[in-house]
Amino acid sequence: MEEKLKIYNTLGQKKTIFEPFNPPFVGMYVCGPTVYGDAHLGHARPAICFDLIFRYLQHLGYKVRYVRNITDVGHLESDADEGEDKIAKKARLEKLEPMEVAQHYTDSYHFNMDSLNVKRPSIEPRASGHIIEQITMIEEILKNGLAYESDGSVYFDIEKYQRTDHYGKLSGRVLDDLQSQTRTLDGQNEKRNTYDFALWKKAHQEHIMKWPSPWGLGFPGWHLECSAMSTKYLGEVFDIHGGGMDLLFPHHECEIAQSKAANGKEPVKYWLHNNMITINGQKMGKSLGNFITLNEVFTGKHELLEQAYSPMTIRFFILQAHYRSTLDFSNQALQAAEKGLKRILEAFAKIENIITSEKSTIDINDLRKKCYEAMNDDFNSPVVIAHLFQGVKIINNCLEGREKISHDDKEILKSIFNVFLFEILGLKKEKNEQEAAHSTNSSQLIDLLIALRQEAKKKKDYEAADMIRNKLSSLGITIKDTKEGVEWHIN
Repeated sequence: MEEKLKIYNTLGQKKTIFEPFNPPFVGMYVCGPTVYGDAHLGHARPAICFDLIFRYLQHLGYKVRYVRNITDVGHLESDADEGEDKIAKKARLEKLEPMEVAQHYTDSYHFNMDSLNVKRPSIEPRASGHIIEQITMIEEILKNGLAYESDGSVYFDIEKYQRTDHYGKLSGRVLDDLQSQTRTLDGQNEKRNTYDFALWKKAHQEHIMKWPSPWGLGFPGWHLECSAMSTKYLGEVFDIHGGGMDLLFPHHECEIAQSKAANGKEPVKYWLHNNMITINGQKMGKSLGNFITLNEVFTGKHELLEQAYSPMTIRFFILQAHYRSTLDFSNQALQAAEKGLKRILEAFAKIENIITSEKSTIDINDLRKKCYEAMNDDFNSPVVIAHLFQGVKIINNCLEGREKISHDDKEILKSIFNVFLFEILGLKKEKNEQEAAHSTNSSQLIDLLIALRQEAKKKKDYEAADMIRNKLSSLGITIKDTKEGVEWHIN
């Protein structure tokens, strides 16, 4: 393709031409879940958005090493290095081993992601499996004079780091503002500055998850795992780091500081952040208690839901918004997504019924070009979907005889849907739809009857046209006349 891929780099706040370090290889790291509860709609968005990016890069011919971590230790109840480990707390409440909790919710996460047709990453490392790497990185940061030990814990020295670099370059934060905004917390007098963050925390006697280290029994800070694991699997410098906008500060800001303090290099070339799913304008999340789990979405068992929504409806709903835009939850939006996806899938199923002509009256290559242009413009999935609806209109016009299409162009039209709808957007016909779908012969017969009805209407034989409509209706088949053509579905 002539047009180059442009992506919006959060670091620098601008859209730039994507140029990987070692083409055709792309290293991509995305922050995965903390596995202490069932995945909710807010977890689905980054998974689907970065799956879209993963799929498109592979489609372009890149060999992508996609690393998505599992946080199973070190994520405390507060980002300010206070409180209990989230997984340890869940284990204590449910009288389980922490790794039982982590395994249960990891399995649940995988099940939900598989349902959403999210491809598994190339590597899915766990924080608890990389304690040695994290200790080694801490030792390197200490050696470089950018961290300090305090009563068995180790903290990153932001003030010292700030002398040679800029802590806040990703989020636009200013150190003086951080200092004025950060409150002093109980048990944090061991820090030189309240905004310093933990690389390693001393484990108190009652703490369940702890490991030996040069500084005594303890556990790694939450931010450290991503720096250690991305370095291990992608090198000191790699192409893409992604995650939700809520991770931009402090998590990703801390990652940059840690990695540069340890390795002396800017770790990431392109930072990509997806925006949030909101409910009534407020971010959806466990901490706010306003989340809806994916299991609840799929079964409809939540007070905010009017019905159950299938995994592909959720995927289509999320892809209808650009990954950097906020996406507000509502039953109306989900129901519209359900209808829109059904319309596209039904139209695709009818392509085979189009009778081809010697020449086309439509420019199919222009449609394919526009789809690529949209994906090359920072993975603009809603524009791709708009172009696919244009493809639906073309299909209906060809079936109705308002447009003509050659055999070769018909094959290109099929290819556009196969590539963009199924391969890149990752949508698919779901099992229940497949079971309810009519056979090819039945579909052709219905299309023939509809064509005869249209012919009768042209001849102003409305009695025959109404008879065909009524007969189809008695068989449970509803037809609807639209501007784009005749649509039909089985009730």
